[in-house]
Amino acid sequence: MRSVPPTPILKRVDLEKAILKKVGDAVTRFRMIREGDRVAVALSGGKDSLTLLEALLRLKERAPIHFSVCAFTVEQGKFLRPFEPLGDYLRDRKIDWTYYHDKPSFRLLEEQPGHGCDLCSRYRRRAVYEIARGLKANVVAFGHTADDFCESFLRNALFTGRVSSLPPVTYSRERDFRLIRPLVYVTEDLTARFAETLGAPVIPCGCSQRTGTVRRSLRELFSGLEQEYPNLKQTLLSAMGNVELSRLLDPRYLDLEGESIPDVAESELLPILTES
Repeated sequence: MRSVPPTPILKRVDLEKAILKKVGDAVTRFRMIREGDRVAVALSGGKDSLTLLEALLRLKERAPIHFSVCAFTVEQGKFLRPFEPLGDYLRDRKIDWTYYHDKPSFRLLEEQPGHGCDLCSRYRRRAVYEIARGLKANVVAFGHTADDFCESFLRNALFTGRVSSLPPVTYSRERDFRLIRPLVYVTEDLTARFAETLGAPVIPCGCSQRTGTVRRSLRELFSGLEQEYPNLKQTLLSAMGNVELSRLLDPRYLDLEGESIPDVAESELLPILTES
C-alpha cells in the first residue's frame, strides 16, 4: 500500500492555524464568548458554517475559559441534496447536533412558493431562537465570513446611502441570545480549502444559488481588484474598525461651530481649499 505524502497534512495544519488565529482574534476582540457560555452553531451545511463549527470545537479545548459547543440545522425544504451524509459525519464525530424540521417553513413553501429571501429569513430566525432555547444555549454563532462583511459594507454604502455592515456581535430583540459572527476575519477562500480537508460532505441550499445582481456584481468587483490588490478585503475590514467620524459628512459628528480642537492639520486641507 502506498504511503500518504506528508505535504497535504502540513498544508492542513497551517490552514487550521491561520483560521484559529483569526477566529481567536475575533472572539477576543469583540468578547464573543464568555465563561460558562453555551454556543449553538447554526450549521447550514455549507463550507463556512462547517469551518466555524470545527474552529469553535478546537478553540473550546484550548481557551482559558470554559464554554460548550453544540450545533443545529434548520430544515426549511430548500437543501439541494439529502442531509443524511453530513448528519452521519457529525454523529461519527460525536458532535452535539440537532436537526430541526421546521413545519411553518414547509407550509410557507406550499402556500407561497415564490416567496422572497426576507420572508424565508424571518421564518428561519424564529426557528433559530426556538431551537437555541431548547438547547439551553445563550449564544448563537453564524458563519458569515469576511467576504460577507465587505460585501455588506459596499452594498450599504453604494445602494442604501449608509455607512454600515454586519455587526460582529449583537443581541436578539429580547436580549436572551447573544448573536456572534466569529468568521469576520476569515475569507471564503480559506473556508473552502479547510472544508475540503475535512472530508465532510457539503450540502448546498437552494437559497445560495439565488445570488442577486448586486451581490454578483460586488463579487466580480472584488475578484477583479484582488488580482492586483490581494489584501483588499483585509484593508476594508481594517477600515471598518478604524472609523474617523469627524472626516465624514454626518453633521452629528462634525464640529460645525469650531468649538473643539481640530484633528486635522491645516496643511491637509489646503490642497482641497485651493482646487479650481
